[in-house]
Amino acid sequence: MAPALPRPGYGPSSRYVPRAATTRTRAPARIPLAALASRLTPRDQWLVHMVHEHRVLTTGQIHRLAFSARRRAQRRLLILHRLGLLDSFRPLTTYGSSPEHYTLGPAGAALLAAYADSTPKTLGWRPTHTARIAFSPSLGHDLGTNDLLVGLAAHRRTHEAGLTLWLSERSCTRRWGDLVRPDAYAHWSDGDQVLPFFLEYDTGSQNLARVEAKLDAYAHATTTTRARPALLLHTRTAAREHTLRQRLTGTARQYELLLATASADLTADTPWGPWWLPAHPPALRLTLTELAAHWLDLSPAPDLERIGIGTPLDLPVPPLPPATTTGSRT
Repeated sequence: MAPALPRPGYGPSSRYVPRAATTRTRAPARIPLAALASRLTPRDQWLVHMVHEHRVLTTGQIHRLAFSARRRAQRRLLILHRLGLLDSFRPLTTYGSSPEHYTLGPAGAALLAAYADSTPKTLGWRPTHTARIAFSPSLGHDLGTNDLLVGLAAHRRTHEAGLTLWLSERSCTRRWGDLVRPDAYAHWSDGDQVLPFFLEYDTGSQNLARVEAKLDAYAHATTTTRARPALLLHTRTAAREHTLRQRLTGTARQYELLLATASADLTADTPWGPWWLPAHPPALRLTLTELAAHWLDLSPAPDLERIGIGTPLDLPVPPLPPATTTGSRT
């Protein structure tokens, strides 16, 4: 199934509305947090952390990451919604209907605040949290970024290869915001091959000069941190990828960046596949595993467990829930 493309900033399909309260009712009374301890599975707790980390995840994305059946995912998400751990909305579309989009709910914010010995306000959560995400002009970009990385992470549920680390844009900014602000940082692992990479998810909204200027920041970050992750640039269309490559290839070579590009026209179903075209030879598309073998001087960002860590919530959230990483497929 192809990922949802970013929506325009105007017109009927740009409008987002919260889910009607009459169809998704809360529990009639607030349940004390301590009482939730006997009702929440490790997967539930992971999911609350995951939604907080990545801001918004759809039913389909959560299903792919953590459940064997979509109906089972829907039932569990409904329970978590009624408990107030998750909130949700559905974007208004011109045709058909959109999946449920899940965000952090009030009880979820309180749970995470208790875990971090903090308050929901300190975590950045407000009663308007879901509405701010639902009407955010960057929603389409965030959903596209998450969908691409969900595909890479979920691949590990049935294969040896997949994501072993996934940091959101917010986590990246907290760690390296004075140097560079990627849309994500992740590790693709396949046996002995590991591809650490920054991700730039391009929707075509920025002009070429602005995208090119980012390469200077990535080159500076590589020098400052003494790390050498790859830079993956994912575009909405093949035409946009071609245009960007014409503009960026020379600059990437000048800065000696390990840059590879791909477009949604190719990566929709198998983003790990042979769709990534390096800026340096060979002039053919490679899989993520082949990129890791092709670039011999790759090195991951250092001290990921310490840099930018203020509370336990700042530690990386595993891309897959505990039950899945230990072999369960439910």
